[in-house]
Amino acid sequence: MTFLVREAVKSDALGIRELFLASYGEDYPYTQFYEIDSLEKMIFADDNLILVAIDEDNEKKLIAIASVIMEVGAYSELVGEFGRLSVHPDYRRKGIGKLLMHKRLEYAEKRLHVGVIEARVVHPYAQRIAMHHNFVAAGILPLKHLMTQRENVAFLIQFFGDTLLLRKNNPRIIPEVYPIAHLVFDYLGIHFDAIVDEESPSYPHDEEFIVEELTTEGYTNLLRIQRGRIQNREIFGPMRLNYGFFKLSVRNARYLLLKSEKRIVGAIGFLLDEHEKSMRVFELITIHDQGIRFLLSELERKARTQWGIYYIEIDVSAYAPRMQRTLLELNYLPVAYVPAFAFHHVERLDVIKMVRLIGPPDFGDIHLHPQVQKIADIVLKNFINQQILPQISHVIERLSILRGLSKEQKQRFARICSIEKIPVGETILQEGEKRHKLFVIMEGKAQITIGEKKVAIGEVGRGEVLGEMSLLSTETHSASAHALTEVETLIIPHQELNELIRMRPDIGMTIYKNLAMGLGEKLKRLDSKLLVKDLAKRDDLANIH
Repeated sequence: MTFLVREAVKSDALGIRELFLASYGEDYPYTQFYEIDSLEKMIFADDNLILVAIDEDNEKKLIAIASVIMEVGAYSELVGEFGRLSVHPDYRRKGIGKLLMHKRLEYAEKRLHVGVIEARVVHPYAQRIAMHHNFVAAGILPLKHLMTQRENVAFLIQFFGDTLLLRKNNPRIIPEVYPIAHLVFDYLGIHFDAIVDEESPSYPHDEEFIVEELTTEGYTNLLRIQRGRIQNREIFGPMRLNYGFFKLSVRNARYLLLKSEKRIVGAIGFLLDEHEKSMRVFELITIHDQGIRFLLSELERKARTQWGIYYIEIDVSAYAPRMQRTLLELNYLPVAYVPAFAFHHVERLDVIKMVRLIGPPDFGDIHLHPQVQKIADIVLKNFINQQILPQISHVIERLSILRGLSKEQKQRFARICSIEKIPVGETILQEGEKRHKLFVIMEGKAQITIGEKKVAIGEVGRGEVLGEMSLLSTETHSASAHALTEVETLIIPHQELNELIRMRPDIGMTIYKNLAMGLGEKLKRLDSKLLVKDLAKRDDLANIH
């Protein structure tokens, strides 16, 4: 077989449509790929490169397509997305995908600083091709796209030329970003120079504002604010206010205005995809810090209650720990880390992708390249564990192990926990063994026993901890614990607790103090019971004599 790869022309539109029909069927949700007019516009668009593969031995049949979208970032950022690569089912496994990827790279490496790929993970094909051509994993975007159901996508990156020489050094990241960032630096083979910031506070909460949507009437006033507030940009994206109201409207970009006493004091810009039920925030403009958290909260509220949005994505500066902390407290989680992603002034800045899922996550069946798997293990587990907090909110305030922690610290702790129900009579801990877990009793009672005869020495109940001796001393359990009633427990793996404490010493100091105090109170209580039993035994012996 002889294959030819070339740029698409207008007459290819019908062949592209037939290719997508053969590859995805009639139910493909992106209907623009089935509309001839839409396909012709894509072919002629200046910011798109569309390549097609032709089978010259079969009446020049169009058998594959691949694209590069040249303006996924803002103007001058030189970020391009390697878009859909689709091969006709009859021509798969013949090397055509690799050929198209090679041709795209030839075109892009002279025109771009950064190339990105959002690869579906329902099968590993796209990931394998990308990795073969020197892309590396930077993250995973959980449930971003809506096909027949919501799907995860792997986020892959490649740098061209001397791009990394333009990178600004020493980003300041919150501890929750560290595990992902460290993996990405390692994959790229570059020195990890990020500073972990544990001190920067989040932005304050203030209710003294009103919010309304931007119209042409408020555009000029907002533009004046933007021009005075771009020195330390904290959020990045493909659009900006100064592109003009017409271009913003064409791209369906919208803004929520922040007003105080009828005066515009800020705004947040976002792209809303009604089909995908997704949103991307691309700009935040404020006169002062007080309105930042309010704007973010109001946008999430409207996304959830008015627009039915499930997925919200924000690219936040890796040099803005206050914004990172604020988003974390608003239930956004880091999902990707991209060095040198955004161009600002004369430098390229690292960016953290943070995502808010509105609703329970169901990640389904995924197939990941080992690089992506390591990041996914961190990211997806964080989203699963995030669901724990609502379930334990009614008891978390009275858990002795968390006494003295702030709301944000408790939320961070909750992300390493899981919940388990233990039936009556089942063993929770076995004397002499080591389970590498802490158990915090949320509901129910457990009996503590020692020795082969299981001599009962006491009981523990709601809010108390089991297994702390094993954690504090690294020894085996000194006693057994059995469920007297059905017991609902929080389970905290030692490894994840130690990792949390390493990243957040502020949380660790309080938890260890509470564990030590709780253990002391428990031992004192058990010693008292043993003393009472011993005195009673002596009295019985005295009465006999």
